[in-house]
Amino acid sequence: MGYAEEEYLMLSEIPRYVFCPRQWALIHLEQQWQDNVLTIEGNALHNKAHDAEIKEKRRNKIIVRGMHVASSRLGVSGACDVVEFHADTAGVYIPSYHGRYRVVPIEYKRGRPQEGEEYVLQLTLQAICLEDMLATDIPFGYLYHGEIRRRVKVEFSYELRNRIPVLVQEMRQYIRSGHTPRVKRRKGCANCSLNNICVPKLNWLRSAKHYLERRLAEG
Repeated sequence: MGYAEEEYLMLSEIPRYVFCPRQWALIHLEQQWQDNVLTIEGNALHNKAHDAEIKEKRRNKIIVRGMHVASSRLGVSGACDVVEFHADTAGVYIPSYHGRYRVVPIEYKRGRPQEGEEYVLQLTLQAICLEDMLATDIPFGYLYHGEIRRRVKVEFSYELRNRIPVLVQEMRQYIRSGHTPRVKRRKGCANCSLNNICVPKLNWLRSAKHYLERRLAEG
């Protein structure tokens, strides 16, 4: 099945959906957004990593920032923070770099390693997009955590890979129905930038949009 350009999902939607389907829907279905200090700091780190004007070559390694990637079979596109190409005779041939290279995606995050899998799945999806584009296998990548200034290796297991198409189809079903999932209160609600819009305490309402419409009608 092919997807029209306007049907493509963004890579950045995956971690939001995995963390909280309601947060994802408020942003991408209801077009609602608010910044807080965490989102501002995170954006600053990503803007630095995404500077597509910066390309580095260090001995046998080429570093590309803000590389656009896509998977036509999944209908997903976006940009990787950093992709490293390591010279390797067993790697994929890259004509523009005149050699064979092993491909390693790296995603930058502002804080410490998290308990959830949202960023691991985001990185897995980046690897799948790169594999589809370059016709190569990418067994692992890294999450770089700004607070500890260290990389954490992520192995792209079959389990992680198999979850991606399921998540993508779930998101597409919500898009087709136009339905915003009901709130499920969790530990991360207090720090969510959409806390005032989501109104997690009002979990009997279908969505924040519905809540606002009712209040306006009552006024």
